[in-house]
Amino acid sequence: MAFDGTWKIDRNENYEKFMEAMGVGMMKRKLGAHDNLKITIQQDGNKFTIKEASNFRNIEIEFTLGVNFEYSLADGTELSGAWNLEGNKLVGTFTRKDNGKVLKAYREIVGEELVQTYVYEGVESKRIFKR
Repeated sequence: MAFDGTWKIDRNENYEKFMEAMGVGMMKRKLGAHDNLKITIQQDGNKFTIKEASNFRNIEIEFTLGVNFEYSLADGTELSGAWNLEGNKLVGTFTRKDNGKVLKAYREIVGEELVQTYVYEGVESKRIFKR
């Protein structure tokens, strides 16, 4: 599948502003902007296994498209939601457990890059990965 493979962070766009909107403190924002994130994606039909490795944590997430699951961000923010496939784009809709606000996430392949877009409270950010 198109998403399969190991992707290493190449660059961020507006990521610190996004983390600020999410309520992440300044020190964690500075560290998070340089986390050296590497994502390994394996897709088997509607099931995905995502391994995230960074300077701060290593986790493995398994989910099925359209099925709610729980997830916590590197800063400890807990979310509940699901990923769906819309065309060639993975679209995630997650609700924060602490305040009920919605985080939208998108993953798509653009050329040779994996572009991960986040939208929260009107702030949009992109993290761009290369194989």
